[in-house]
Amino acid sequence: MSPREGLQIARQQGLDLVEVVPNADPPVCKVIDFGKYKYELSKKEKMQRKRHHLTQLKEVRFHPNTDVHDFDFKARHARQFIADGHKVKATVIFKGREMAYQDHGKELLERLAVKLDDVAKIDQPAHMEGRYMIMYFVPDRSKKKGSPRAEVKASQGEVEKE
Repeated sequence: MSPREGLQIARQQGLDLVEVVPNADPPVCKVIDFGKYKYELSKKEKMQRKRHHLTQLKEVRFHPNTDVHDFDFKARHARQFIADGHKVKATVIFKGREMAYQDHGKELLERLAVKLDDVAKIDQPAHMEGRYMIMYFVPDRSKKKGSPRAEVKASQGEVEKE
């Protein structure tokens, strides 16, 4: 039908004439409520964004002489980041004469790898970049059992026994 007839039908029904496929021959149009149509489109986009999870890169920094308590505290944070589905970048920073103790940094990162072994796997092994020794961890999906938050809390001893 002609565009004029389509507009007339749309006005009679109190709706809008919307061109759906402009490149077709003849162009395809629909008689719909345009406000409702836009609302449904925005809702679909919102749901797609909600389902799409972006992984972030979280960093945990150490020094070669990091003490046991500080190490455990930062390892717990790294475990939490991995449980949330993020990548973790473990960095050992060497300042001044600490460059002579790169073996301490490597040992520290290996201890962290052992501590995170049950929830993460090593994405990139320890390597030097200037004055930084870096190791990357990613969540290990094959070892996932229950909810990641519950596993972290259980490993920290925060879950009450029934």
